[in-house]
Amino acid sequence: MSAPIKVAVVGVGYLGRFHAEKFARLSQAELVGVVDADQERAESVARNVGCAAYSDYQELLGRVDAVSVVTPTVYHYEVAKAFLSAGADVMCEKPMTTTLDEADELISLADKNGRILQVGHLERFNPAVEGMFARAGRPMFIEVNRIAPFKARATDVDVTLDLMIHDLDIILAVVDEEPVEVRAKGVPVLGPHADLVNARLEFPGGCVANLTASRLALKDERKMRLFQPDAYLALDFAKRKLLVVSGVEYRPGKIPKVKAERPRFPKSDPLEKELSAFLDSVANRSEPRVDGRAGRRALACAMSVRACVEQGLCQYQDILAASPKWVEALSTEED
Repeated sequence: MSAPIKVAVVGVGYLGRFHAEKFARLSQAELVGVVDADQERAESVARNVGCAAYSDYQELLGRVDAVSVVTPTVYHYEVAKAFLSAGADVMCEKPMTTTLDEADELISLADKNGRILQVGHLERFNPAVEGMFARAGRPMFIEVNRIAPFKARATDVDVTLDLMIHDLDIILAVVDEEPVEVRAKGVPVLGPHADLVNARLEFPGGCVANLTASRLALKDERKMRLFQPDAYLALDFAKRKLLVVSGVEYRPGKIPKVKAERPRFPKSDPLEKELSAFLDSVANRSEPRVDGRAGRRALACAMSVRACVEQGLCQYQDILAASPKWVEALSTEED
């Protein structure tokens, strides 16, 4: 058995502390340290997981084999670049950077130095999503609703980069084309960035995707419906359930009924699977499930959506006209 991989976690806020806990439990890893600008928070997490605490990530450059970057998005590029340059493999939370130029530079640096660069699109490790990928063919229409209560984190970006990017990554992977047309509308309700966005993507093969993401809801709902010539797939991300409808069953003397399959999936922890898969890629030098190019692809699409939203928001009358309708539409789903 090979020696455990020396890892660190940079940024141990809400999500980063879970990364530290998973690494501390995984036999493939030796958690060397956690880093946070808030020294007290770093020490608290370090005590819980049994490693050293640091307030400056540069103290760990050259001392670890791999690192999770779970800082606010604006620091992803700086931290990931420093560790890739120091010869470490990097697991970077989504969105991987704030600009496409930064993403391109990280991809180029990883290629040049022979490093693994994985992007944290966690939903790819949801067992129901894995089941959907196994059954998806050539989708022609996709509808997504991802609504969540407001949380005072990730508000440095709009809801497209905060939440919708998960669904954009999955749609791009399953359709395997780039959209030829993107339309979007968004509304900033609680801050300077759009808290609700609706986007419509058209693909050259004929598929259309309609996505809504909101961080204004009073409940958590994450659902995707996918229609293709031979099947309808309904995915519930939160409940990790999948419904597959394929064809009609005709029975003599009885009303025909659709053939419905509800596959069961073994219980699993998507974050632990994601980090374990990253460590496997590091150990085996194999391509990660969501590499830098996949992360960049989702980022590019998200930025196209955001550009549409920003252009729309320039029309002030559109905001006044649209905002009450959006809020009313969401409110009807709260019961």
